[in-house]
Amino acid sequence: MKLFRSDDRTDDRRKRTTGPSLIEARADLWAGRYADAEAGARGVLSAAPRSRKETAGALSLTAAAVNAQGRHVEALAVFDEAVPFFEKVFGAKSAETLALRCNRGQVLAVLSRHTECERECADVARTAAQGRSPAMSLIVTAAQNGVVYALNGQGRHREAEALARDTLAGPVRPGRAGVDRLALVLLLGLARSLNGQERYDEALAVAERADELRRTLTEDLRRPESGTVELIMGNAFLGLGRTADAHAAASAAHDACLATFGPEHHRTVEAQTLLARLTTT
Repeated sequence: MKLFRSDDRTDDRRKRTTGPSLIEARADLWAGRYADAEAGARGVLSAAPRSRKETAGALSLTAAAVNAQGRHVEALAVFDEAVPFFEKVFGAKSAETLALRCNRGQVLAVLSRHTECERECADVARTAAQGRSPAMSLIVTAAQNGVVYALNGQGRHREAEALARDTLAGPVRPGRAGVDRLALVLLLGLARSLNGQERYDEALAVAERADELRRTLTEDLRRPESGTVELIMGNAFLGLGRTADAHAAASAAHDACLATFGPEHHRTVEAQTLLARLTTT
């Protein structure tokens, strides 16, 4: 669910100021080698001397890698440490800090702290909307996606649907990797909202659109959503009484999540829960 890479603004200057171990940790994160990414980032944190920007990057990477392994409570603790540090280094209204807060909001959501996620992401969206850069525009969209996720988590599916559709109709346009990634997660949030309203045929149609978009992305961009399309389809099939299709989709989701994230990840647990429901129906 992490929407922003820790180096969204990497350039030659930053590559010169960050050590090779941090660069390697980033590469491990993108490649799905989350334990290696965590080890590399923690290695940077334990090394001395290091710059404040190196520390910031290592904190962000550690949080992302820990979260991707399903240790969400621990990841939130790292984010809580990182946010005030980012505010000191970059400023409270900087793109770096707002992107970090947006990622923190996603962790709140997977921990079922949906009202906190809604408040955090809504505040990030309002603050980022004051900026004029393309980076700030992406942060606004990512934060609105966080609100969609939080609304679905609270059972406010009609509100989630309206916000997802409104955001998709805004500056989210296909053709750029970061934008397409945001369009994908918004489509998935929309599909979840439709499942929540028992509009299962519509949810399937949106999930199919999301799957088509997912297939156009590079592996590193689609990996964070492994299993999500299949989960949504599984729930929609179950709602339509197509239990064989639901079981196949849920099994595919569980296998993908287990292979990508491990057994503790919230999405692996969600897939396992859906499989358990199907065995009792």
